[in-house]
Amino acid sequence: MAEQNAIKEKQKIGVSLKHRILSIVSTSLFGILCALVIFPFLTGVLASFRPGRELIRRGLSLNLDFSTMSLDNYKFLFSGNTDSLKYFNWFKNSLVLTVVTVVLTLLVCYIVAYGLTMYNYRLKNFLFFLVIATMMVPFEILMLPLYQEMISLKLINSAAGVILPGLCGASTIFFFKQYMSGLPKELLDAGRIDGATEYGICFKIMLPITKPAFAAMAILSTMGAWNNMLWPMLIFRDASKFTLPIGLNTLLTPYGNNYDLLIAGSCFAILPVFILFLCFQKYFVEGMTSGAVKG
Repeated sequence: MAEQNAIKEKQKIGVSLKHRILSIVSTSLFGILCALVIFPFLTGVLASFRPGRELIRRGLSLNLDFSTMSLDNYKFLFSGNTDSLKYFNWFKNSLVLTVVTVVLTLLVCYIVAYGLTMYNYRLKNFLFFLVIATMMVPFEILMLPLYQEMISLKLINSAAGVILPGLCGASTIFFFKQYMSGLPKELLDAGRIDGATEYGICFKIMLPITKPAFAAMAILSTMGAWNNMLWPMLIFRDASKFTLPIGLNTLLTPYGNNYDLLIAGSCFAILPVFILFLCFQKYFVEGMTSGAVKG
């Protein structure tokens, strides 16, 4: 009996030791991955406090020489409103364009996903297949036909020309559909029995339940719209309509590269998305996990 207890105790110690080793290894790997992700961000933030000549001389590094650091880049960025530097105008254009794009995209995609999930009709699966098929086509292939379409519609150099082509995002529709597939269909029947209209069921019953999906997609859509550079650069002609990525890109010219202002402007541009993520972090995690499991 005593011998069996000793064997069991050894087995427990062995299992505990194995778990501890696995925990140390996984924690170490996670720490290394975090360092690899954070390192470029930290070097960028530190570089945003250094003058341009210091960046050219030493490049991007984690050098903590505070004697070379100052807030001059940010002061010039926020006080300068010259012909070549209109940071606040670029920031305002990006903010307005992103808010309108995200709100309209979420609304359109939610309605499409609701129709594909909650109703049964012919060609439903075929329509969903078409939506999924568009996810396989790179934007670079669609860019030229879309550009010609915007010319035909006379939407070049307008915000509508930037917003309209991306309103019906296939990945957003797919995510909403996956999320709503896990919701009980009995809610629709209960709403109809209580006398609710189809509009009321869609927006007053189902929409509040899909808040986590909205939060997750709002963050991802905001990141996409905020950082979008290629399509707005093709559409906008007037410099006063430039968004932040396009405006910052104009700081790099054949006659001089303002890397110090470019890095400072890029670091400050992270703040809106970062604040949005902090506000909706709880719903983001819940929405992503629910959307991945349900369906």
